[in-house]
Order: sequence, then C-alpha cells, then structure tokens
Amino acid sequence: MKYLLTGANGQLGYAFKSVLKNKENKEIYSYGKEELDITDLEQVRKTIEEVQPEAVLNCAAYNAVDKAEEDWETAYLVNGIGPRNLAIVCNEKDIPLVHYSTDYVFDGKKGSPYTIADEPNPINEYGKSKLLGERFVQNLCNKYLLIRTSWVFGPGGKPGSNFVDKVLSWAKKDDHLKVVDDQISSPTYNFDLANATLDLFDQRAWGLYHITNSGSCSRYEWAKYFLNNIGWEGTLEAAKSSDFETKAERPAITILSNFPVKKFNHSVQWDISTDRFL
Repeated sequence: MKYLLTGANGQLGYAFKSVLKNKENKEIYSYGKEELDITDLEQVRKTIEEVQPEAVLNCAAYNAVDKAEEDWETAYLVNGIGPRNLAIVCNEKDIPLVHYSTDYVFDGKKGSPYTIADEPNPINEYGKSKLLGERFVQNLCNKYLLIRTSWVFGPGGKPGSNFVDKVLSWAKKDDHLKVVDDQISSPTYNFDLANATLDLFDQRAWGLYHITNSGSCSRYEWAKYFLNNIGWEGTLEAAKSSDFETKAERPAITILSNFPVKKFNHSVQWDISTDRFL
C-alpha cells in the first residue's frame, strides 16, 4: 500500500509517519508545505501523477483561529481550495482521499454531542474555511474519508502547536494562570487518531465520521490535569471566554459523537524529562 501524505511536519503527519513505518507492506511519501503546495492544482496533479499513490492522507491545514479572521483568504485557500484540488485529482485517479475537519464547523449551542447528521453552523472564519473543504471533498470525490476531530494533541509539530504544549509553556513563565472553563470538547491524541483512521480505511467504508478520544472536559479541566501531573505548584484559575479579548469567537460545547465508530481511550505517554509526549 502506497500513501501520499500532505502536512507531513504537523502533529497528525508525524503520527502517520511513525505508525506506517512500523507496518509491513506500507510505503509513505511525505510532503510538507515547502515540497507540495496543495493550493496549486497543477502541482498537486503533477505530484500525484509522479508518486502514483493508492491513497492520499491530507493532514495539511491552516489552524490559526484568530489570525484567520483577518487572513481569511489564506485560511480558505489551505482549508478549502487545497482539499478541492486533492479531491479533483484523487477522483481523476480513482483513489481514496482522507481529509480532516474540525468540531469548529458547529456553533457549540446544541448542548449535547454533535452527530454526523447534525447541520454545521460555524461561527468564525476558521470554521467556515474547514466547512468549505468538507463540501468540496464530498461533492468532488467518490471515495473519501472525511473525519471531524477535536483538540488534537501529541508529539510532533512545532513547539506550542497544541493546547497542552501552550499551557506547559505558560506554566514555566508564570505561577498564576487563567484558563477558560466554558469551552468543552474531547481532547484527541494524534497517534490514536492516526490508528483509528487506518482501521477505518481498511474497511473501505467511505463517508463522513467523527473520531475523538472518549470523554470530554473543559479547557480548564484539561490544563489542571496536566499541570497536576507535572507537579506544578502555581495557581490555576477558572475563567470565562468573555474574560479574554480574541479576534475569533469560539464555540462553547463541541463534543462530537463517534457514532458509528467505536470510542478510543487515551494512550498517552508523557516524558517529563523532555516535556514532550512520546
């Protein structure tokens, strides 16, 4: 099985590279944004023609939620036009496309877990850009796995690229932190997400799915858990989203129902000597 991976330098790309290298009869051709610009249709077509993959794993994304309010064109290019280009070429080649979306396509007002049958209603430009990508994949590609997930964390990617890394960085500089308790979802470990995706791919059950780890928590509860685990002796204070000035509004409760996919428990290991996930 030959995979073409985009977004290879991010958290999920790192997880896929690590998982697939340990599997027999699996080849992975990895591309960061410097090697493959998914917003360029001809470059996408040329690369897929050269590699001749049997599947494309799209882990490339624009995730700067606040920045997207002003830099919306870049967000729409990467999160919308990029998946469109991949969907077009994958459909031309009759190969499946795996693409990832987000809980931020919902407005967070439902009050219970969102299912794949619920209608999206994003409230910020980032969420709108991800929804645009979803629609292109669904409309232009016959074989796809469109997977919504939430609060991805784990090893790989740039330092500070996930919430836990940010909190631990803040904790090194300050002994008093405030974290919001009115944003609630399900943290998802990148290795669990990669493995769950490959299990689903092996079934060839194309379509839309939600995949997160089991359980849910607020940002405050999540931060408290990890800070307690590293023995931080500072003060953590619960706050409200309205206490912070941000360019983008965040949805409140975006827990995703994994139905009909089984739930995945966390398999996280933390290396306290390096302050990184294993």
